[in-house]
Amino acid sequence: MTYQQEDGENGSTTGLEHDLIEAFAQELGVGVEYVVVGPDELESSIARGRYHLAAAWLSPGNNPGVQATPAIFQSRDMLMQHEASLPLEDLSSLADKTVHVMAGSRQAATMRRLAKEVANLRVVEVGSGDVLDLIESLGNREVDYVAIDQNIEEIANQFTPYVHSTLTLSEPEPIVWLLGPSPNPELAEKARAFAERVQHDGTLAKLEDRYFGHVRRLNQADVTKFLGQIETTLPKLRRYFQDAQTVTGIDWRLVAAVAYHESHWDANATSFTGVRGIMMLTEETADRLGVSNRLNPRESILAGARYINMLKDNLPDEVQEPDRTWLALAAYNIGPGHFNAARTLAQQMNADGNAWFEMKRILPLLSKPSVYQRLKAGRARGGEAVILVENIRSYYDILVRNEERYLAVSSRMEGMVGMQGDGPGLKLKK
Repeated sequence: MTYQQEDGENGSTTGLEHDLIEAFAQELGVGVEYVVVGPDELESSIARGRYHLAAAWLSPGNNPGVQATPAIFQSRDMLMQHEASLPLEDLSSLADKTVHVMAGSRQAATMRRLAKEVANLRVVEVGSGDVLDLIESLGNREVDYVAIDQNIEEIANQFTPYVHSTLTLSEPEPIVWLLGPSPNPELAEKARAFAERVQHDGTLAKLEDRYFGHVRRLNQADVTKFLGQIETTLPKLRRYFQDAQTVTGIDWRLVAAVAYHESHWDANATSFTGVRGIMMLTEETADRLGVSNRLNPRESILAGARYINMLKDNLPDEVQEPDRTWLALAAYNIGPGHFNAARTLAQQMNADGNAWFEMKRILPLLSKPSVYQRLKAGRARGGEAVILVENIRSYYDILVRNEERYLAVSSRMEGMVGMQGDGPGLKLKK
């Protein structure tokens, strides 16, 4: 939600607030220096005020001397528990309970306050790992209750399907950037204006879609089945996916996510339309890529990864990641002819055909007679392409959390952005 750096020396930095800060810096025409501190250091770092903006999914706090932007988001604290445990009905039912929470978080402060009001409420502040690790402990019944930010729940359900929130622990609170006790007046005014404007000009909506737009697609049964397949089936195929990464540069976990959505990792899969194999290749595509046997998992996986790269290469140079990959996967599903027709339609509708956020709205129109009858490519199930991409994004996030990065990469490896977890506190300088 704030800031996370990918593994490795050249790993890309991502996060919703990070990207928003980058957009603000670009508007100002300046660079950004990020100084990352742990939750236990955040309060003292803010008090010293040696920064221009502080961002860590922060609420204004009780210090009236620290100025802040208007609310960028709204959030509240929730109690999460395992679905097999009896639901708690009100705050008084927390009596004699033990709640785990991340140290240094807003939820820790909320629980400390409640511990003064509720009899024998025990609060355990966890200083290691991240909130998703803590929720995983909840899913494994190692802890009974966890206090979380409400925005975490849908993300967490992608990785730990048997937990859910029950009690509301706090009133809605604004999420802001702190400007410090004595901010530069011009910078403070520009930051406040930016925070207000992004609510209405589409900037915030696009970033929220980039990080959270896909997390509601998979249901509990989908996630449970996929986690089981990671344990039982993926080990037999992992080396083929990693070979595909070596050849194409695509993160092997993304190739695996595509394959799972296409065939549920069934090398013998065949559809009524004639696509076959673990990557569900058409006969024409297989011939084009030199595949002698579509049912051979190694051949199919390598060809599917190469085909994704071909579709990415067909896109204009100005298309950035991760949109470049999501658009290529949509083309993988409906074919490049129908996909190019959708891009033409986007242009006619004054939509950005280079942005996945815009194309999610355009692609389903390909199944409407009033639209496809005007297109040379004809009808296509564009809505299915959107579902495919969003599901793959979720499967990819799950694999990133559960499977190690493969380090033997080719020279054409491009940065991929998956769902990011709750990052550490962030302090940044101009």
